[in-house]
Amino acid sequence: MKKKDDLRRQVSEAILACQDKQAENVTILELEKDSGAFTDYFVMCSGTNPRQVQAISDAVDARLEALGLRVTHSEGYKQAEWVLLDYVDFVVHIFSEKARQFYDLERLWKSARRLEPAELLAKPKPRRAAIAKTTPVKTTAAKSKTGSATPKKPRKKRS
Repeated sequence: MKKKDDLRRQVSEAILACQDKQAENVTILELEKDSGAFTDYFVMCSGTNPRQVQAISDAVDARLEALGLRVTHSEGYKQAEWVLLDYVDFVVHIFSEKARQFYDLERLWKSARRLEPAELLAKPKPRRAAIAKTTPVKTTAAKSKTGSATPKKPRKKRS
């Protein structure tokens, strides 16, 4: 469970980095295990121009590196049409608007579960053990000669 929480936190940090640089149309795809996917999540967003695409890429890289996570592979930074940042368990795709429409990864991975950034950014609720709600039972106790309390036996009803 810890690994999954760490992964969700890393993906959340990538999303925040995208949002900090005013990325548009941030989308998260949670890929199914049986789909042949090579990763767990895709984070996708768009920039309005090449400089913004590069700035988003730089922000994601810097923010995740601060967490001790290094990109294992990156592509497309110089062209800034489609920058791919591979972090093994998730991949960040930063597109120009034109490239995003052309490649349409959301359609190609339509079997994936689409998440909103708020779903990953929300802090998970702490788990509570199931506690049965009971009302406290009042017991009357009589003190014995030693001073300790012992419960009284219930009286029998007379008919």
